[in-house]
Amino acid sequence: MKVKANKTGQSFLAGAAIISIGGFVSKILGAIYRIPLTNILGGEGMGIYQMVYPLYCILLTVSASGIPTGISRLISSGKGYGAEKQAFRLYSAVGLIGTCVMFILSDPLAAVQGEPAISLCCKLLCPSVFFVSLLSVVRGYFQGRGNMLPTAATEILEQVIKVAFGVALSWFFRDNLALAVASTLLAVTVSEVISTGIAAFWYYRRRGKKPLYTLPSVPVKNILHFTVPLTLTAIALPVSQLLESIVAVRLLRGMAENATSLYGIFSGCAITIINLPVSVCYGLAASSIPQISPLAESGDIACAKKKAYKSLLITLAVSLPAAVVLYFSAPLATRLIFGSLEGGEKDLLISLIKILAVSSVTQSLVQTSSACLTALGSPVKSTITQWTTAILRVGITAALIAFTSLSISGAAWAANCANLVAMLMNFWYIVRVKNSKGGNKNESNADRLGNTQRRYNAESKGGA
Repeated sequence: MKVKANKTGQSFLAGAAIISIGGFVSKILGAIYRIPLTNILGGEGMGIYQMVYPLYCILLTVSASGIPTGISRLISSGKGYGAEKQAFRLYSAVGLIGTCVMFILSDPLAAVQGEPAISLCCKLLCPSVFFVSLLSVVRGYFQGRGNMLPTAATEILEQVIKVAFGVALSWFFRDNLALAVASTLLAVTVSEVISTGIAAFWYYRRRGKKPLYTLPSVPVKNILHFTVPLTLTAIALPVSQLLESIVAVRLLRGMAENATSLYGIFSGCAITIINLPVSVCYGLAASSIPQISPLAESGDIACAKKKAYKSLLITLAVSLPAAVVLYFSAPLATRLIFGSLEGGEKDLLISLIKILAVSSVTQSLVQTSSACLTALGSPVKSTITQWTTAILRVGITAALIAFTSLSISGAAWAANCANLVAMLMNFWYIVRVKNSKGGNKNESNADRLGNTQRRYNAESKGGA
């Protein structure tokens, strides 16, 4: 029996458009934010700012990153009744632990990276780990119901608050670089607290038809079955970025006096611009899961894979022209967004954007293909991909900086290589996904409950 994709929210393209617009607006605001931030903090301040984020991203990944996709997959498959309630209990505890860990590690990280200002930055940023965990559960719930609006709205709200508070606070403390950088990270915490409050209110005001009889809540182990591999997948990137920041900056310090500034231009400026097309394509990744997972659960792998191929083709159609535009508009983007950079720093940023333009395509395809693998029931495959390429990226970065004259450009070429390998690995895994369910002719009690929940999803409006 074929199971139709979840129709409780928007259609695939409408949902993808909503979440893509939300992600794009969010990234545009983030890019615009870098204009006054770079003017106030300078290259060194931006370098400190970016050196804090890898640890934050690692803890955020453990406590939150697998949640939206995992919960979305469970709910859209029809077998995840009550998944978000279990996830609230589970990940509020995980998020609290993450906050404590970041606070404890703030001083050791500052010592390892040789930058005392990092300690205060970590302490002001660490509460946001807890709040993002809760926010991610709400996003996953609505994405599983096919409603992408709450995710898009909260992403934009986060950025608006962060920009407003970040610019105001950094300007107020502009005479003290350490306090100025730390205050911008305090603004991140404020934005997450407010966004989580709005999302929680949205969740508790949701309306929908109740099932005819009470269905058992999904066990915690079912949640972990998807969220743990997704967490392990997502954590690979920030781990590689943390190692990259340590390796690259230490190697560069043996060659140049402005090592922190060089890394800040690469990670804080070039990567910010390259991620704009990737953020647009995130909507395609998120919207793919409610379309593919019901088909995969029913055993119709052939149709599920067709949906996956369609998502990948649309991702390519969006990201490829964007990459071409990025390549040729690199000088203009640098002048508009990072006009405070001068001389060699400006030329370096233009060069890095041109080198990394291809990664806006490969990274977008990796993002969508990873979501497709999760929807097809193979989240572990994308975990293998990300860790393999994360190790590859750090190794190539170290080799190119240490043994060539590329300097920080070596990190850009390493990112290109890693993203290309990741894309090819995910494509290979998707092609090789086979039907292991054999249809659902002999339904178990769990399957019948799942089909009941799917019918409930199809009848409910499930919106906010």
